[in-house]
Amino acid sequence: MLVTEKCPVPEPGPTEVLLQMHSVGICGSDVHYWQHGRIGDFVLTKPMVLGHEASGRVVKVGSAVKHLKVGDRVAIEPGVPREMDEFFKSGRYNLSPTIFFCATPPDDGNLCRYYKHSANFCYKLPDNVTFEEGALIEPLSVGIHACRRAGVTLGSTVLICGAGPIGLVSLIVAKAMGASQVVVTDLSPERLKMAKELGADFQLTVKRGEEPQQLAKSVAELLGAQPHITIECTGAESSIQTAIYATRSGGVVVLVGLGSEMATVPLVNAAVREVDIRGVFRYCNTWPMAIAMLSSGKVNVKPLVTHRFPLEQAVQAFETTRQGVGIKVMLKCDRNDQNP
Repeated sequence: MLVTEKCPVPEPGPTEVLLQMHSVGICGSDVHYWQHGRIGDFVLTKPMVLGHEASGRVVKVGSAVKHLKVGDRVAIEPGVPREMDEFFKSGRYNLSPTIFFCATPPDDGNLCRYYKHSANFCYKLPDNVTFEEGALIEPLSVGIHACRRAGVTLGSTVLICGAGPIGLVSLIVAKAMGASQVVVTDLSPERLKMAKELGADFQLTVKRGEEPQQLAKSVAELLGAQPHITIECTGAESSIQTAIYATRSGGVVVLVGLGSEMATVPLVNAAVREVDIRGVFRYCNTWPMAIAMLSSGKVNVKPLVTHRFPLEQAVQAFETTRQGVGIKVMLKCDRNDQNP
């Protein structure tokens, strides 16, 4: 059940800031918790505030915070390590088992009017980057992390399976990182139209029940050769199969989409062709790069926002996302400033 309720305004600790929230995007995971109460091992046992794609304005600063001041506009990185473990020390803090993460049980998210967060994980936005772009840094970060894990570089050819928000940000980032040709696949012609507008060189409409090997062949025909890299953003078993068959020998498959725990895939095909299969879990060390990309104009995420709702209409906004209408639904949390 999804409800809105009044909560007290939190008091920031010495290393925290209190934010007046401005823009919060709705993610598929928010909808999944609402509908199913769990994602994998993360199970809801009590009510939880949703929201983790967010930006806001600093209204109060903790006593030890030096780099932010009242009035600063910031983007929020929702994952904050709780301890200095081996993953923190090696720079892969996203893998820390005890990490705090907005809107992942038992941690509350930031879909509210006022929210406190670790100041070290709030990043000041340049004047030419909007609040909505600040909120979109979270999904953009998934694309950055996926492309880094995949090794996208100048001249790479890339297949992206799925043209939802994550597939589209992966496309945007891959092109910005120098990918020469990108093919995007999806069941929805409307989403593929958006992929084309965002720079996809080829779009391939998938038909339900289509054989993965046949689909892989179609990708190679479009590119003139198999892609160096495949970024799988659906989690669907058949799509993972396509990703492996489609990727060039010696290439890389990155699994971004989350599906069922067990999947039947052509592992021997990947093994004998030395196709590396790499996982992605959220992101780390991406906010500074994302802000630089947005501020310099190297990437444009504005077209991703297709719907906007005031916080009071949160249920309607979630229903819009659940139905798969548009691309990204944005909730506006500041009564006095509903602008992008």
